[in-house]
Amino acid sequence: MQRGTGLTLAGTAVALAWGEWLNRRWSRALVPDGGAAAATVVVLGYRNPRAGANVVNRWRVRAGIRSLGAGPESGTGLIFSGGPVGSGVPEARLMAAYARSVLGFEGRVLLEERSATTWENIANVLPLLENADRIRIVSQPAHALKARAYLRRQRPDLAERLVRADDYRPGEWLVVKPLLALYGLWTLRGLTADERRQPRRAAA
Repeated sequence: MQRGTGLTLAGTAVALAWGEWLNRRWSRALVPDGGAAAATVVVLGYRNPRAGANVVNRWRVRAGIRSLGAGPESGTGLIFSGGPVGSGVPEARLMAAYARSVLGFEGRVLLEERSATTWENIANVLPLLENADRIRIVSQPAHALKARAYLRRQRPDLAERLVRADDYRPGEWLVVKPLLALYGLWTLRGLTADERRQPRRAAA
């Protein structure tokens, strides 16, 4: 009995550590560390069948706000992206309402309310990113990596302005990170090895 319990606990620990490691790796792929510098932040919506923002979209809004950074750079603010995929109300509008009414966010907000896929998320926010000095894309790490890869395919010049968002923190979503890792492996299967890479650190 004790041996079985020990094996279960060990297996659980390995799964949690694997999920943590893989999500951390994805959060750093295709993007350098932007530190605390200000950036325009694109928050990607998640299917939302109810009248209010669901738990995933609420978390993405919070991660978006904490990813803004501080500084005088042009184009800073939040862009919420997502159409009426799960209901008649666009995901972008639900997230903006949560940011304003619940979190009290008073900064600059732009909405992109037509997208139904990640590819469309990126294609439809391109006009809103032209003047951004730095760009952060916020979602769960695998989804955000997929979006960064799509930006790289659609507008390589804008992809050069990407910096790392604050959408990965150790221990956050810990219990479900193994599931997020499994889903991420499936959703990222169309990316090339180069698109999954982490940038090389400059020599000291």
